[in-house]
Amino acid sequence: MSRIDIEPEEDSNDLPPRMAAGEAQEPSHLRGQDRGDQTSWMGRNKREIPWKCIPVPIALAYQSFGVVYGDLSTSPLYVYRSIFSGMSHHHQDTDTIFGAFSLIFWTLTLIPLLKYIIIILSADDNGEGGTFALYSLLCRHGKFSLLPNQQAADEELSAYKYGSSGQCTPSLALKRSIEKRKNLRTVLLLVVLLGAGMVIGDGVVTPAMSVLSAVSGLQAAHTKLPSGGVRLICCVILVGLFALQHSGTHKVGILFAPVVVIWLISIFAIGMYNIIWWNPKIVIALSPHYIFKYFAQTGTDGWFSLGGVLLSITGTEAMFADLGHFSATSIRMAFILLVYPCLVVQYMGQAAFLSKNMDSIQNSFYDSVPDGLFWPVLIIATLAAIVASQAIISATFSIIKQCNALSCFPRVKVVHTSKQIEGQIYIPEINWILMILTLAVAIGFKDTDTIGNAYGLAVMSVMFITTFLMALVMIFVWQRSIMVAALFLISFWIVEGAYLGAALTKVPQGGWVSLVLALFFMFIMFVWHYGTRKKYNFDLHNKVPLKWILGLGPSLGIVRVPGIGLVYSELATGVPAIFSHFVTNLPAFHNVLVFVCVKSVPVPYVAPEERFLIGRICPRPYRMYRCIVRYGYKDLQGDDGNFENLLIQSIAEFIQMEAVEPQFATPDSVSFDGRMAVISSQACSSSNLLVSNEDDFDTLSTMQSSKSLTLQSLRSGYDEENPQIRRRRVRFQVPESAAMDPAVREELKDLIDAKEAGVAYIMGHSYVKARRSSSFLKKLVVDFGYSFLRKNCRGPSVALHIPHISLIEVGMIYHV
Repeated sequence: MSRIDIEPEEDSNDLPPRMAAGEAQEPSHLRGQDRGDQTSWMGRNKREIPWKCIPVPIALAYQSFGVVYGDLSTSPLYVYRSIFSGMSHHHQDTDTIFGAFSLIFWTLTLIPLLKYIIIILSADDNGEGGTFALYSLLCRHGKFSLLPNQQAADEELSAYKYGSSGQCTPSLALKRSIEKRKNLRTVLLLVVLLGAGMVIGDGVVTPAMSVLSAVSGLQAAHTKLPSGGVRLICCVILVGLFALQHSGTHKVGILFAPVVVIWLISIFAIGMYNIIWWNPKIVIALSPHYIFKYFAQTGTDGWFSLGGVLLSITGTEAMFADLGHFSATSIRMAFILLVYPCLVVQYMGQAAFLSKNMDSIQNSFYDSVPDGLFWPVLIIATLAAIVASQAIISATFSIIKQCNALSCFPRVKVVHTSKQIEGQIYIPEINWILMILTLAVAIGFKDTDTIGNAYGLAVMSVMFITTFLMALVMIFVWQRSIMVAALFLISFWIVEGAYLGAALTKVPQGGWVSLVLALFFMFIMFVWHYGTRKKYNFDLHNKVPLKWILGLGPSLGIVRVPGIGLVYSELATGVPAIFSHFVTNLPAFHNVLVFVCVKSVPVPYVAPEERFLIGRICPRPYRMYRCIVRYGYKDLQGDDGNFENLLIQSIAEFIQMEAVEPQFATPDSVSFDGRMAVISSQACSSSNLLVSNEDDFDTLSTMQSSKSLTLQSLRSGYDEENPQIRRRRVRFQVPESAAMDPAVREELKDLIDAKEAGVAYIMGHSYVKARRSSSFLKKLVVDFGYSFLRKNCRGPSVALHIPHISLIEVGMIYHV
């Protein structure tokens, strides 16, 4: 690797402002396809269903038990204990028990069933769910993003939009108001980041809460096990859980679905037994009348107890967050047919038991289990708690991957644990951070009541934010009236606001944990996004003027050496400043230049045939091209070793298409930077180039003389030290065809000759600093916060899988 360190002037006012982004001329798909054909997990992974004779929705519904419903189904372990924790003994009577069950029943009915199953699951982003899925939908249907790297060509992606494009006047006015006010767009981003931070905080608290609640049943067995022993067993299980994360979650659905199904059937049977044996009159508590009696009797204590009631719906957000792995139909089927009735009967059975056994409130679930079934139920409960923890850990990995793709989280190592199922990932750094924080919570807090306070605040905060984003989706995406969206927002905010207010009162009793974790991760995400945005704007306003390049002539006033130079930049238009710094201080460059921009677009997946956007910079003799590689926020950006070959084939296809299609046939004297074309993989495979494969080590003896002996020796040594990345070399040839234009043939031959000479990767090694005139807060954020994150995250060359032996870095200081 080579490095050139250059410090540009702090101000570059002589350079032109941002240039307009180009438009794709030949989109490979029409906009506005039927969303139902794209959104279903079944369409992408149907081949993974092992039961050929079972309908796909039923098979997916079965698998969803092991991934989605572990957390929600284990809530009966601790809900009643949390409700009556801190409540006066004078309020613990039959009517209060009936009222508590009525609250649980209607909470389960209004939020998981009505809000999520019926409404929220319909707001998928091409089959994906979660907070960032809603945000990406909004960014595609309005200019709400703060990072100005959108292009008109992105709107031609087949997954970009659905629904009608017309909007009523009030909705349009609201949309324009948000688009024009940067402060409102910043607030929207902060709300989304707060929701993401709460999910990450949930990933810390949930494993500790679930496992500790399950293992605490050992004390109910009168084994004289001290509290320290319970926490020790809990920590051992947690360490084992996080240590196994590297094996992936692609087997969780099949392996642990039976555990959750058995658990649900068990708690249904136990609940039915308790109803019949202890108090069949509990059925009348389904009436909301008992809720009013509950609050009339308990007063302020009853409102505080809502923090415990909301624990009955923990895990509800997973139904939406994990939508991409299943389908809305399968998740609805599983919840309505099994999860909902089993939970209702179990809570009803516990209430029936407690109405006759008030002294068992602190351990209501295990005390209500018949004596002969205690140990089997304890084992199943522990396994179900592990499944619940696995679900939220996987969801945490997914949301961090989405944040990273949308420039809201530092670069981390993302390992895709399944080659067949999309979205199954593992992030080592986050995994170990979660483990340390979870162990600290499990050891530091004395009981599950305190952990439950933190748990409830995180869960309800995410739901509150989801309701707000859903109302915006109704207006801008579904094209509903503002009145309908306001009715939805106010109705659910009244209910959720009561629970959130009760959870906030528990901040001194443990709720501060979720708040501190959420704010900490939100600060990291916003600082990273702020620094990335400032760096992009610096690049945008310090682009190299094309007039300057055209004035240099086709040779650029320097020595053009054999080979291809891939200049990486975040800019989607224009020539980055690192190019001018490079050629000014080292007056030599490659025969063929390709300015590569790898960017994420606000869609879950970009089809391979729509991934590459190819265009030309300057007239044909300059041999300068632009390639924009687009990925969705859930796409796999793996190192398949075929990027260079796909790039060469895409450029060759563009050269041939340019010669025959009139919209690209412009005079050489005219610069048309920004005129891009979508080059599909099918077009590359049908290219006129002759392609041959041969082993990489066989080509070492046939390398062109343009490669020095020293470089050959370095390459040989690099391959010996890295045998896992030795690949097959693809060689291209221009076919002998009289019909091909001579100018096209010459350009293709130059491209192939440059590929054979070698490919070099040029990147900027940037140092971002605040201007001397900046405020103290900005200097603190940029010079310390953002710089610290950049130094301690993965480098861009590693994240982009650029071979170290071929990398050239150009040092630059960004004064933002």
